Amino acid sequence: MRDNILTPIAFEREPMASPSKPTIDDLEAEALLDAYSEAVIAVAEKVGPAVVNIAVTQRRMARTQRGLMPFDAQGAGSGVIVTPDGYVLTNSHVVHGATQLEVTLADGRTLPARVTGEDPATDLAVIRVAADGLPAVHLGDSGRLKVGQMGIAIGNPLGFQATVTAGVVSALGRSMRSYSGQLIDNVIQTDVALNPGNSGGPLVDSRGRVVGINTAIIQGAQGICFALPINTARWVVGQLIKDGKIDRAFLGIAGETRPLHIRVVRAIGHSAPVAVAIVQVTPSSPADRAGLRVGDVILAFNDTKVATVDDVHRFLSQAHIGDRVEVSVLRGGEQLRLTAVLAPVPAVKGE
Repeated sequence: MRDNILTPIAFEREPMASPSKPTIDDLEAEALLDAYSEAVIAVAEKVGPAVVNIAVTQRRMARTQRGLMPFDAQGAGSGVIVTPDGYVLTNSHVVHGATQLEVTLADGRTLPARVTGEDPATDLAVIRVAADGLPAVHLGDSGRLKVGQMGIAIGNPLGFQATVTAGVVSALGRSMRSYSGQLIDNVIQTDVALNPGNSGGPLVDSRGRVVGINTAIIQGAQGICFALPINTARWVVGQLIKDGKIDRAFLGIAGETRPLHIRVVRAIGHSAPVAVAIVQVTPSSPADRAGLRVGDVILAFNDTKVATVDDVHRFLSQAHIGDRVEVSVLRGGEQLRLTAVLAPVPAVKGE
């Protein structure tokens, strides 16, 4: 009896296709990818040396069986060097209440630092290290940002130093509350990936200019992060380096810069095609008592024209507590003049 023999089946081989030449679309896609990569790489190389890690020690209280006991809590954030002689810009919530600060530079050096000044109203702070000849960033113009523009963040998320992430500016003119409970206007919204530890680091445009300071994320949300505009930070830094604090008067509104129709601009004789629309009024604030409402468009304080939210900040920083201010607003096509008496900025929670 003949054994059954399994005979392998012979498959006919198809002729191997010769590699095709790249198409024009492939070459264009490759060129675009290279351009994007080169832009991010160039920014990282330019700005990265000026980004620092900030290690923070804060004195806190813990409830134990013996009652409340003090302990040293450790935290971390990011910062960016703004002057070669050691001034570093970061968030107020990163360094607020710190008993000890240590800054790790990009070159690996770790130096002690001290708080020069902080402004909880804008969640910005300036600290300083004793060093000279440091790499400093170039500050851009956040007023020229466009939705969809590339944004690049450099910082130390979750303790991972010198991390670079990229995305786009997804919205402008947002309002949000700082850790102190105060409203911050004109905030930049991005989809750049941020995590705890990114706070205080720079948001940079494709040319390596700092256009914002990363400050917050929404827990549980995907790609909704916020940065403070550098035009506000530029002014705050100058005041903090000069005086160590900002004594601004309080009106009690949140606003955003909005365009005005050209016919409205001509009819009211406004000096700019934009003005500040009120999006929130703090109850029992000077603005509330003066009769200002959500939806009012601020045109001027006294004889000072108002075009942007930064104009509002500058005016209030130069005004005095108790000043009577005539607020010119546009409401439903009618121009009104209301009088507000400025008050002190409400105390920060916990102080």
